[in-house]
Amino acid sequence: MQPSFNKNKAILSLLPLLTFVALFLGSGLYLQSQGVDYAFYQLPAPVAILPAIMLAFILNKGTVNQCVETFIKGAGHNNIITMCLIYLLAGAFSAVASATGGVDAVVNAGLSLIPPALLLPGLFLIAAVVSTAMGTSMGTIGAIGPIAYAVSIKTGIDPALMAGTIVSGAMFGDNLSIISDTTIAATRTQGCEMKDKFKENLKIAVPAAVLTIALLLYLTPAPQAVETKDYDLLLVLPYAFILILAVAGMNVFVVLFSGIVFAALMGFTGSYEGASFVKDIYKGFTDMQEIFLLSMFIGGLSEFIRINGGLDYIAQKIQAITKVIAKWHRKVADQLGIAALVLTSNVCIANNTVSIIVAGPIAKKLAEDGEISSKRSASLLDIFACVTQGSLPYGAQALLLGATFKISPWEVSTSSYYCFILAFTAITIICLRRNKA
Repeated sequence: MQPSFNKNKAILSLLPLLTFVALFLGSGLYLQSQGVDYAFYQLPAPVAILPAIMLAFILNKGTVNQCVETFIKGAGHNNIITMCLIYLLAGAFSAVASATGGVDAVVNAGLSLIPPALLLPGLFLIAAVVSTAMGTSMGTIGAIGPIAYAVSIKTGIDPALMAGTIVSGAMFGDNLSIISDTTIAATRTQGCEMKDKFKENLKIAVPAAVLTIALLLYLTPAPQAVETKDYDLLLVLPYAFILILAVAGMNVFVVLFSGIVFAALMGFTGSYEGASFVKDIYKGFTDMQEIFLLSMFIGGLSEFIRINGGLDYIAQKIQAITKVIAKWHRKVADQLGIAALVLTSNVCIANNTVSIIVAGPIAKKLAEDGEISSKRSASLLDIFACVTQGSLPYGAQALLLGATFKISPWEVSTSSYYCFILAFTAITIICLRRNKA
């Protein structure tokens, strides 16, 4: 069937997006060649996208007022605004829960429960729990990384293996957490409920985690005891509180707002103060500033691409590439297309959340064409974005742990076994459960 859009116009509409990716990737490669730390994170994404937006205005061939209206329509889309508001509340909860000492409490509670013979699997689970609770792999790595490094020195465990274990656990939680920016982006771009995406993710992430734990159990050296610090169990409760409410199906805004209040109440039982509570909420808001702005800018840019047929064109090209698989099963082909789409995007951008926002509209088109449920497409977006992010030697996770453990980021990324196992598990389930997508 012939496309219902002007091919040349559709291709041209993609040029601004490619410009954004080229600027972001190009600056990262250049700065990395100059030996700059965190090279791919020196150019803020909301700034890198501004030339792309200007180019979209020029190529659209309408009046300035018409271009502004188109941009605002995309930036102000219901899904975009909802996503941005969720970002703010998620940031506030994470900041308040962390400030009260919740992260330290979770880490020390986990370490106190780990038998020495299960050190690596135990640290994987701790990182997974903390990341699921905090909604950020980077925050998890920042909190657990120094502790894991000290444990590695004391026990003689290979630093690369220890670092890879922490990345693995952090990416598990980043992928599953209901307050993770990747989850928020995936669910809003695909139009599904968080609880549904969470349950769909579990079907893939849990088998992958079990296989990873088995591998880490085999790789754990002779048992050695690890010292732990005292912790307050009350400070762990806010994380469990929001997870239970979310899985129960409560509105996400109510879940996050209740979680903020509950975290503060648990903190007030100790030395946490009301004045700090207000400041921490605002700090959480400001922590989300970059992704908040970028989401709106991407939304506006995507509207130009949509009205000019760019999304349909990309979806059609992906379906053409996967046509051999489609002869066997259309749903499998489109699911693998979604996976390849976000994986390629993340390789270029080195940011799993941004890659989901960029790939989201196209993935939704593929899901609709292939009659794939929104919860499955959201799950695949998040899974393969996290798989890629945890495997990139120039990703922030590998760079931070490489610096912490004094090893090459390449050693960190190649030891992130969970990411590779997760990709294998996801593809296997896609093929085996091809009629249940």
